[in-house]
Order: sequence, then C-alpha cells, then structure tokens
Amino acid sequence: MGYQLAAMGLSPILLMQGIYVRLVTPKLPEPTGPRCGAAGKGKPLRLFILGDSAAAGVGSNTQSSALSGQLVSMLFPHFNVSWLLTAKTGHKVRDVIHQAESADPEIFDVAVVSVGVNDVIGGTLLKNWRSLLENLCEQLRIKFRVQHVLLTSIPPMHAFPALPIPLRWFIGKRAADLNRAMKEFAKKIDGCVFVQPSFPLTKEFGCGSFAITFDT
Repeated sequence: MGYQLAAMGLSPILLMQGIYVRLVTPKLPEPTGPRCGAAGKGKPLRLFILGDSAAAGVGSNTQSSALSGQLVSMLFPHFNVSWLLTAKTGHKVRDVIHQAESADPEIFDVAVVSVGVNDVIGGTLLKNWRSLLENLCEQLRIKFRVQHVLLTSIPPMHAFPALPIPLRWFIGKRAADLNRAMKEFAKKIDGCVFVQPSFPLTKEFGCGSFAITFDT
C-alpha cells in the first residue's frame, strides 16, 4: 500500500492524465448476436455469464467470437449447454450486483464473472471490494442456485500502452491489489475459483483491452 503515499503527491498529474485518456480513448460498441440460447448434446449445463465489457464481448464483431460464444463452442460437444449473458460496458461489481438483483430468478450450474477494471478506474476501496464480491457470490448461490463461480482476474493494466506513466503505474498497482484480494477471497469460499488467463502482452492486446473498459 506504500504506493498510495506516492500517488498522493502525484495526484495532480494522475488527474490530468486520467482526463486526457478518457477524452482520446475510443469507445467501442458491444457486439451483436444472441445473449442466450442452447446448444449441444449430453449432460445439461446451465451457464450464467455476467460482468463488464469483457463479458459483454466488446472488441469482437459478434457474440459468437466473444467470451460467451467461445465458451459455448468449447462446451457444447460435451454438454447440452444453455446460457445467459447479462453484461454491460462500464459495469463495476456494484452494478453487476444490482443487475443480478433485478433479473428474474433462474437456476444455473456455473457462473462466469468478469469484473474489476472499472472498479480499478473508479476507485472502489479494497475493503468494499471484498464485501461486494461476497455479496455477489452469495446472491448467485442463493437466488440462482449457482454451484460453481469462476471469478476472472483483472487484466494486466500495468502493461496497457494506452495509459501514460505515471497513471499506468498507479492503475497497475490498484489492479494488483484487487486481484490479490479476489484470489484470497475465492480460496475461502466453497465452489468459488479465481481464474487468471494468460494475457498476451502485445500492443494490440493492451490498447484494445483499455479501449473497451474506459467507456463508462
């Protein structure tokens, strides 16, 4: 947490850089395509996908090439998959909770949650982050009968070239804190798993990742 003291001294620069990046970063649309459906044969598997722009598939042309479509395409040769995608660009974990609260109750076996980038940018406090994750997982378990919750990690924001220094350094530290807390939280909750994909640290990947998450 020592970096936060340094960030206080850098706050005027961080503020100006944040304003600049918001102004120049492209705002990409969410892809077209179905957000629910069923496919495959075999044992039934009910899949719930929720969260932010990464879950919504921003950066892809259609949902079939986005997260939901890719998951379903890998699963339907082995399962009779029914899925529902409820995600929106700019959502923080609190927004995901509110969306789940307003949704009709259904039964799902697995929930895939992509959240955190907007909490990093929006300044969600670490102590609130933990309690909000607990709130979300409890709601998924009770209202939607979810047996397994997969919490996907926040991408490596310290490597996003669209972010100037020192803003990139500060955002990267914040993302690492929230990732660490999410990983520790998942270890303590039955049926909850922290998933950390391997992100290719290329310029194209970094720029695209940031562009799709600053649209609040």
